Amino acid sequence: MSKYETLKARPAFRIYSVTKKTAKEADWFEIGAAWAHGDGKGFSLQFKAQPLPGAEIVLREPKVKEEVKG
Repeated sequence: MSKYETLKARPAFRIYSVTKKTAKEADWFEIGAAWAHGDGKGFSLQFKAQPLPGAEIVLREPKVKEEVKG
């Protein structure tokens, strides 16, 4: 699979910059996405923003959106 084909597919993960506000609260900012390599041995990352200084970087599986029937 080429890089172009990989980026057209849905990302395997969304990338977030997470900064803690309190012990129980945090601000999550989506800053990019990650696509699995075709050989399963790595990921390509694409960032649309930089993480905030001191932030934790978190990768999460994207939520599946429900189909709208109409």
